[in-house]
Amino acid sequence: MPDSLTARPRLVPLVLAAAFAASTLAASPALAEYRTKDVPAVTGLDPATIAPNTIAFTDHRDNPASPESGLVPFTEWGKRSPAQKALLAPHPAYAEPDYVQTVNGVAKPRHEVLKVYVAEARFIVPRSADRIDLKRFATIPFLSRMDPAIKHKALSPADATPTKDPAAAFARRPDRPWCEAPDTTCIESRYDLEGKLPLGVKLANKLEDGGKKIAEFVSFQSELRVLPPDEAGQLVQLTRIEAPVAGAMEQNIFWVNQILRFGKFLAVMQPVGSDPNKTVVTAYMTLGIKADVLDRKKEYERVPVLRNLLPAQVLMGNSSFNTGTSISAGLPTYARNRIAAFADALAKE
Repeated sequence: MPDSLTARPRLVPLVLAAAFAASTLAASPALAEYRTKDVPAVTGLDPATIAPNTIAFTDHRDNPASPESGLVPFTEWGKRSPAQKALLAPHPAYAEPDYVQTVNGVAKPRHEVLKVYVAEARFIVPRSADRIDLKRFATIPFLSRMDPAIKHKALSPADATPTKDPAAAFARRPDRPWCEAPDTTCIESRYDLEGKLPLGVKLANKLEDGGKKIAEFVSFQSELRVLPPDEAGQLVQLTRIEAPVAGAMEQNIFWVNQILRFGKFLAVMQPVGSDPNKTVVTAYMTLGIKADVLDRKKEYERVPVLRNLLPAQVLMGNSSFNTGTSISAGLPTYARNRIAAFADALAKE
């Protein structure tokens, strides 16, 4: 069984989903001088129209009042945006997981349906692309400095869960093992839940009669690397800017202990044609969520204190349990703040 939480309904688990995005490159929002401005679409946006210290941002939340606005079924994502799916999924051939699940001693094949959150952003850095060394950012010390709440440590490629655990074989890459590309940093990360969320988990665990308790932390594994020129060059399919890619960096999260299946932070640098002393950066944050978790509503609605803790509401920042400006605020707020923090660090380093 690849994920014990899928064997039975859980209370409050999706609040943990927001923690997955914490593995992206992030700093305290108070340190960020860049501010986001919502736009209908980032793709095709002329860099010359972007104001200084402004991040053009969209996560396609056409109806923020709808709990799942901004989430799209994985299969629909692939049809609607094939370039995004190929380059923002864990790898181009990635498909929804198929595995064998054992419940009450009976093994059954299972197909897992996913939904995807995608945030896109574009901003200008007032430095030429050749003066930005992305290798300075592709390190564990940088990740630790950017967000002290997330604890990172080096992970041996041989200990990557999809590599060593046969039950996680569905998460392996078909072309190579995780973390074994040249100049790749392999990372094990842990985030301890903050704010009101630990209280929700404690309550859920009290209501759970037997069975495995929900952890008050999320652990995840990722590979962090600067993309080689041949891979980076393909990213013009995403940005649709007619300029060569000067550099690209990604953090590819390939394993999470519960709730999620994948995620990616990707930043693409290209020169601004009208001003060689400026660089346009297009950044993406994606998150693959197990749809069966989003569908769990009845067990929340029958517990009064949890009625405002519906999974989709918490994930998309529409619950009273959402607080602050970081992970506990929900993915839309968190994504904006994290990209703004990265933009600020990129401009200053």
